[in-house]
Amino acid sequence: MNQLLLGLQHCHERGILHRDIKGSNLLIDRDGTLKIADFGLANFFVPKPKRPLTTRVVTLWYRAPELLLGATDYGVGIDLWSVGCLLAEMFVGRPIMPGKDYWKIMRLPTSFRPPQHYKPTIKEAFKDLPPSSITLLSTLLSLNPSYRGTATSALQSQVTFNLIRSGPNFN
Repeated sequence: MNQLLLGLQHCHERGILHRDIKGSNLLIDRDGTLKIADFGLANFFVPKPKRPLTTRVVTLWYRAPELLLGATDYGVGIDLWSVGCLLAEMFVGRPIMPGKDYWKIMRLPTSFRPPQHYKPTIKEAFKDLPPSSITLLSTLLSLNPSYRGTATSALQSQVTFNLIRSGPNFN
């Protein structure tokens, strides 16, 4: 997680959205060094002036809700949602949102606004995860993209530090 977030921090600070973060696009060498690969869907983003971006990015299993609903005005939150999916996947041992693309073409606003009454149920859905991971996972999988923060804020959280020290053991 630390290496992935550092890589995304590097990209995002330079105005690059990866737009396809998933396990098969993360390369790990024998020394445990992670490299983010496949920038084929990557794009520059600038906060102002905003320009519409395509929704046909990110592999479906890691695609943020705003993309599924047709938003064309998005930012780093789409990469962070994918990171949250990967974090949960590492603990659970399988993709947490596998599915098929059944979305019909709909006329939706180009900016996504979640309902105010939304309350995350991450704690219930992932009750077997270590408590130290629930806060970070809840942040990364927030329905509202603005609540997901940034790669920098995820790196600065005590939760991330705890995950790095005591994260899942895959040996």
